[in-house]
Amino acid sequence: MSRPSPDFLQPSAPTPKPRRDFWLWFVLPWLLLALVLQIAVADRARLAADPEWRPRIEMLCDFLRCSLPPWHEPTAFHVTSREIRPHPSVPEVLLVSASFRNDAKFAQAWPQLQLSLSNLDGDSLGLRRFSPRDYLGSAPATTLIAPGQSASITLEILDPGKRAVAFSFEFR
Repeated sequence: MSRPSPDFLQPSAPTPKPRRDFWLWFVLPWLLLALVLQIAVADRARLAADPEWRPRIEMLCDFLRCSLPPWHEPTAFHVTSREIRPHPSVPEVLLVSASFRNDAKFAQAWPQLQLSLSNLDGDSLGLRRFSPRDYLGSAPATTLIAPGQSASITLEILDPGKRAVAFSFEFR
């Protein structure tokens, strides 16, 4: 029969190491939050174009003092009058006059204007996009068109001939 050895000769149990998990669980959520904020700020222009995300991104940018592009809703622009006629002094040129209004509840950037001419079958005969400088005759006085504000435009375009029977405006 063997005798038990004295306590000082028996192997000692390993001493528990201090747990580092606490720091991981404390720091990880903060790092994750910082990453989400960084992605939101970096992608703010695209997120600000989404009506659902715009208020959240505005609050974030108010807090972080970052800038957002102006709200842009092309469907809020409506043509209030339009006319196309032969130019009075230049042959084979048409004079296009129109007025449009920003019916949005907010100021927005001046739109790009697309004018298309079509034949009797609805086939496009010509299409051109005009910048605000092109359709206003000079750069706008402000970068934004206010809610309810109207603008008058005059354009000179080449006459596509008698086949052109319809024209339409679209805002981009």
